[in-house]
Amino acid sequence: MPTYNKLIRNKIPQIIKSNGKTPTTRILSQDEYIKELCKKTQEELTEYLEAKTKPDKLEELSDLLELINALAEHEDTTLEEINNIRKKKAKERGGFSDRVFLIEVTDN
Repeated sequence: MPTYNKLIRNKIPQIIKSNGKTPTTRILSQDEYIKELCKKTQEELTEYLEAKTKPDKLEELSDLLELINALAEHEDTTLEEINNIRKKKAKERGGFSDRVFLIEVTDN
């Protein structure tokens, strides 16, 4: 009997039951939820970094986006508001598409 002790998507308990198994779950407190969202985000980022194929990478990116959406909800905001902030920062400071890597800064 595997033990997971991790945050799962809402429909996973039903999927487990439909496979003839019984999940043991509990509802997290708000503080636990945020902690577990952050752990899950790290887990999904690692899975993205380790993914070998484009479909696998896109699947992991979609998981990360779902987690960012959950974190946005926790902050009582939306992905649209976050994207507006992203656009403003990109306009002011640029994005990352030029692949600029800062080595050092020296005093003149």
